[in-house]
Amino acid sequence: MAGVAGRRRTGRAGPGDPVTGPLQRYLDDVLGGTVPITVTPLAGGGSCEVFGLRRGPADWVLRRAPRHASSATAHDVLREFRILDAIKDRDVRIARPVLACADDAVFEAPFYVMERIGGTPVRASVPVGWAADPASHGRALEELIDALVAIHAVDWEACGLAELAHPGPYLARQLGRWLTQLDSYGGRDLPPARHIAAWLEDRRPADQPSALCHGDYKLDNVLFAPDPPPRLLAVVDWEMAAIGDPLIDLAWALIFHPGPEGTLPLGRARPPRFDVEQLPDRAALVARYARASGRDTSALGWYDVFARWKLAIVLEGSYAKFLRGRSDNPVHEAFGAQADRLLAGAASLIEQGARR
Repeated sequence: MAGVAGRRRTGRAGPGDPVTGPLQRYLDDVLGGTVPITVTPLAGGGSCEVFGLRRGPADWVLRRAPRHASSATAHDVLREFRILDAIKDRDVRIARPVLACADDAVFEAPFYVMERIGGTPVRASVPVGWAADPASHGRALEELIDALVAIHAVDWEACGLAELAHPGPYLARQLGRWLTQLDSYGGRDLPPARHIAAWLEDRRPADQPSALCHGDYKLDNVLFAPDPPPRLLAVVDWEMAAIGDPLIDLAWALIFHPGPEGTLPLGRARPPRFDVEQLPDRAALVARYARASGRDTSALGWYDVFARWKLAIVLEGSYAKFLRGRSDNPVHEAFGAQADRLLAGAASLIEQGARR
């Protein structure tokens, strides 16, 4: 990932440095001392920018708001910090937050700092060490489900997150919100999205009891230990977190199942790959979630359609930004085709009677 405005971030920074000097002074003021820092751009981070940050013996990650956000709320890193800070002492697997800063003058945009986790996400491939033990690959998906159950079990009211909850039917509000979001892009009309929205409204189930939801839960938003058997170390990229219906998180994660049931499978594009024969299928993962959470998953077919529809609209936002020339991320060019694929997958599920 390139530094902002093409300026170099790598290497030792001092208080006189025009780019990182304000950041070092801020950290010295908040944490005490006069300690040189090193700031290095990192890949990943979703829609935000991420940097490695070293200060003395401390090894952290700095997560910063993007320069061009596709919506007013999607990239609020300070809200993300607020959620992580509220749950840092709960039984959830996260990178512990350290501090946050709202002043653009410190590092060109709001940011927060968290501990660095020595783990790896599953994107195109699985961690190299896992190739030695393919029989353990199924544990990665079990860990994914178990960590999700723990998130949904958080007493969000006791954590002080009640302000994130909204009154009224959650699912009905989501349908209206995301259609409005699609219209706000000023890009493609996407008639399939509107047809699917009508189907979702006609068959909308009763809301689940509210839970803390991650909002973008999948194999490449968690960090795994590099060696087998798979161990999930931390859930990251909480920018879409909310108090809402937890079955959306479950259905969202299953979109990326590495097996044939996944619409956008992860961990299979290049070696080392998942050994698909060793993986629990969708039904087994849903059953594991239901047993551990005690939640009713009988309407999950509806959520499978909804999750694909919503993700398509999310991706369409970045694609519309690319079409307007407001994105320098080459990945966004591919998001249009991925949105179309997701909508086609949702339509196929509808034709199949929205599998359970």
